Amino acid sequence: MGIHNNKPALVLLLLVLLGSAIRLNSAQDSTTLVPAIITFGDSASDVGNNDYIITLFKANYPPYGRDFVTHQPTGRFCNGKLVTDMTADALGFTTYPAAYLSPEASGKNLLIGTNFASAAAGYDDKTAILNHAIPLSKQMQYYKEYKTKLAKVAGSQKAESIIKDALYILSAGTADFLQNYYFNPYLNKISTPHQYSSYLVRIFTRFVKDLYGQGARRIGVTSLPPLGCLPAAKTMFGFHKSGCISKINRDAKQFNKKMNSTAIQLRKQLPGLKIVIFDVFQPMYDLVNSPSDHGFVVANQGCCGTGKGETTSLFCNPKLAGTCSNATEYVFWDGIHLSQAANQVLADTLIMQGIYLLG
Repeated sequence: MGIHNNKPALVLLLLVLLGSAIRLNSAQDSTTLVPAIITFGDSASDVGNNDYIITLFKANYPPYGRDFVTHQPTGRFCNGKLVTDMTADALGFTTYPAAYLSPEASGKNLLIGTNFASAAAGYDDKTAILNHAIPLSKQMQYYKEYKTKLAKVAGSQKAESIIKDALYILSAGTADFLQNYYFNPYLNKISTPHQYSSYLVRIFTRFVKDLYGQGARRIGVTSLPPLGCLPAAKTMFGFHKSGCISKINRDAKQFNKKMNSTAIQLRKQLPGLKIVIFDVFQPMYDLVNSPSDHGFVVANQGCCGTGKGETTSLFCNPKLAGTCSNATEYVFWDGIHLSQAANQVLADTLIMQGIYLLG
C-alpha cells in the first residue's frame, strides 16, 4: 500500500501563518491567504469546463472522481483532487473555485475566483482547436467577462482588490507537444522543437502581459513535466522500449529553461509582478524513476486503463478496461494524468516553491 506524506505543506502553512508578514486578505471576510484563485490552462487544472463543450476530452464519468470527496466524477482528470485543489486547501479555502462554464460559477461563488482551464488546450490556440478544447485566447475572453460579473457581485472597489490580490495559476504546454507538435508531421517538418518552444513562449509572454494589464500581480505557472515519462508518450513514441524517452524530455527541459528566463525578464519589465515558474519536471521525474522512495509501487502505467499506456483518457473507461483496486500505489491515474496521491507529493513541492507569491 502506498504511503504518502503531506507534512511539508502543513509545515509551510504554519510557518506562513505564524512567522511571516503575510497579511490576511481584506477583500472578503475569510482566513484564506489570498482572496481568490483564478486558473487557466489544460487538463492538469480543468475542474469540469469540458463537461460543457463538445469534445472527446471529458472526465465526467466513472471511475474518474472515485476517490474525490463526493466519490463522483467532477470533470477532473484524476481519481481525486488536483494539485490546484490541494493548493486551495493549503491556502485555507474550504470550497474550490468553480469551472467557469458550470452553473456554480455565479453569484457569491465568484468571490473566491473561478477556473477557465480546458483539457487538451495549450498555449497554441491551434492545439485547442484541433482537440475541440477552449483556446487560451478564449479563456482570456472569459476572464474579462468574469471581471465584469465580479464587479456586479462585489462592487467595483472590492472586485479590484480581489483581482489584484488573487493567485493566478497557469498550466499549459503538454498538449502543444504531445497532441500537436510530435503528432503533426507537417508541423515538425517546418519547425524544430527549439523553434516551436520559442513560439509557445512568445504566446505565454503576451498572455502574461495581457493578464497583468487586467490587474493580475501574482502568477504561478507550471513548467512542462517530463513528457517522455508519461505512459501515453511512451506508447505513442517510445516503440515499446522501457524507460523514459530522453529526446522528448530534452525538448521539455529546453522549453522550461526558456520559460524561466522569460519570467525573469517579465519581472523586470512589469512593476509589482510576482511570477514563479513551478518546477514540475524534477519532482515528477523523481516519482517515475524512484517510485518506492515516495511510497508508490507502479510508475510505468496508469491505474485506469488496459495497462498498455493509453494515449488519451478515453481508455480510462470501465466499458473498455479495468481499474486498479488501490490508486495510492500508482503514480499515474491514466496514461497522462497523475493519481491523487502523486498530485499530493507534487503539491507539497510546488507550495514550497510558491511562497514568494504570497508575500
